[in-house]
Amino acid sequence: MARQKNLQQEQNRTAITLAAFLDFYNRNLPQGFPSASAKKLEKFRAAHPLLFKSGSEWTVDKHRKRVMDWLSSHHDD
Repeated sequence: MARQKNLQQEQNRTAITLAAFLDFYNRNLPQGFPSASAKKLEKFRAAHPLLFKSGSEWTVDKHRKRVMDWLSSHHDD
């Protein structure tokens, strides 16, 4: 069980593409939260350049909660 948890933590910290993040985000979205689109994620990235200092990669660990909060207040964009 500990190995599975460590594997999941490692996967959450691994850099992925916008498309992979978008797929993961929308598949694992709690009920009641607005879904994401590539266009919305690009707007998020433009609004938060400091979160992408090392390139255009996304990580679940670093970006998921922030995207959820941001989309909740920008879902009409």
